[in-house]
Amino acid sequence: MKTTSARPRSRRTLDHSLVVLGAGALATGLAVLSLAPGISAASSHREAPMTAGDPRADNTDVYAFTSPDRSDTVTLVANWIPFEEPNGGPNFYAFADDARYNVKIDNTGDGVADVTYTWRFRNEVRDAENQFLYNTGPVRRIDDPNLNFRQTYDLTVTEGGSTRTLLRKAPVAPSRVGRASMPDYGALRAQAVRQVPGGAKAFAGQAEDPFFADLRVFDLLYGGDLSERGQDTLAGYNVNSVALQVPKKFLALRGDATRNPVVGVWSTTDREGADVMGGGKKTRDNLRQVSRLGNPLVNEVVVPLKYKDAFNSISPDQDRTVQPVVDKVYHPILPKLIQRVYGIPAPKTPRNDLAEIYLTGICKACGPIKSDLNAHRLNKDADPGRIFPAEELRLNMGVAPAKKPQRLGVLAGDLAGFPNGRRLADDAIDISLQAVEGAAQTGKLVPALAAGDKVDTNDVRFGKTFPYLALPSTTKSGAKNRAADAGQASNSLDPTDAAAVGGVGALLLGTGGFRLWRRRNTDAG
Repeated sequence: MKTTSARPRSRRTLDHSLVVLGAGALATGLAVLSLAPGISAASSHREAPMTAGDPRADNTDVYAFTSPDRSDTVTLVANWIPFEEPNGGPNFYAFADDARYNVKIDNTGDGVADVTYTWRFRNEVRDAENQFLYNTGPVRRIDDPNLNFRQTYDLTVTEGGSTRTLLRKAPVAPSRVGRASMPDYGALRAQAVRQVPGGAKAFAGQAEDPFFADLRVFDLLYGGDLSERGQDTLAGYNVNSVALQVPKKFLALRGDATRNPVVGVWSTTDREGADVMGGGKKTRDNLRQVSRLGNPLVNEVVVPLKYKDAFNSISPDQDRTVQPVVDKVYHPILPKLIQRVYGIPAPKTPRNDLAEIYLTGICKACGPIKSDLNAHRLNKDADPGRIFPAEELRLNMGVAPAKKPQRLGVLAGDLAGFPNGRRLADDAIDISLQAVEGAAQTGKLVPALAAGDKVDTNDVRFGKTFPYLALPSTTKSGAKNRAADAGQASNSLDPTDAAAVGGVGALLLGTGGFRLWRRRNTDAG
């Protein structure tokens, strides 16, 4: 019996409080990841009460980078459903069919989405009456009749108030059940990559979680013993991902990525009928925004528990209205705790350098860093009077992919890395830890914390070509995963090279460049 379940039909001023929010976004965020006991989170995994109870709506990470093998395009990746256990049958992992998944782009700098890509999913079960298995035999094709449960999606783009459909009923790569069920998962997943009109590519399906970190920090900071670091807690877990590789002109203001190279990126989930603390804005089709993610580590660690769900419900242009949050982050918690526990002096406050990194973007006129990198003010056609601070992952599309990517990104002189966008192999934890300790201004890493969490790369390799994500894990053992994938991922890179090779375009900086921001603004404000 064949049954199908279709989807339901169903500004601001640059005020002090918003600067506070940006200044503390990284600092307080790392406080939880580094020094607070009793909370389970990774990047933005399980960061708020409502999304912790609704993993299919839970954004975990967002990535935005110039495609290393197609430098005229940008790759956008957004992940959902944290901590997917590989052997999670008989009901494996699916996108919600009563939700809407979005990746949003702000190219004017006002905190409002100018371009929105949206994925809507449908479920189909071939035989729900007489079968309990996800698949009834080996699956070798994306349309294989042995695949008992399958998903498809429609992909749309909205800009200027108008929505166009880019793909209809595109196939989702199925969850990776195992070798017997899917003998060549690499080939199977490749069939889920679809060409999109205009030279873009799209993908939706399961992937190995690209975020890497040692989360045993929550055991009272490794019991106060930093020698206990070094285990990748996320190794072996999977996520559900959407990815889009799109020509830069489709993201840039007025379609001109040369004059207007900077974009802000974030992802959201809209859930049917949900109401978040009474603050979720209801759309015409009865959906409300219940999750939001731009930079890593913001909501789950900078926002107090009482306001996390509310923060998930608002747009970046509304950030400054969360006054109880901004009041708590102007003087970062983490540096003070590090000073108390390890004796490393905390930088002086207020931390306007962190506000520049996370809220306004980095430019000479924006704050103490005094280098032009990824602020919307660098867009020549942007209206300066309508550029407002907002929490977004900002990317300068004019920065060419690094030939030798550095895991510490901009802090290591690699301008193509986080916080200028975010690549899969960027070490967000270690970068954030050094930035909160003032490395962005001094140009020097804090020696005592130079090792970070001692998890420097992902446990499996990323790909050389779109969607770049590693194949889903089949067990919780990284070694077994690598063995299982032998011969299935020939287009793979070592994690340290995940965003290497080629590219055109360059970022023009002032005298002395941006490398480690040396000799600039050595006091903290």
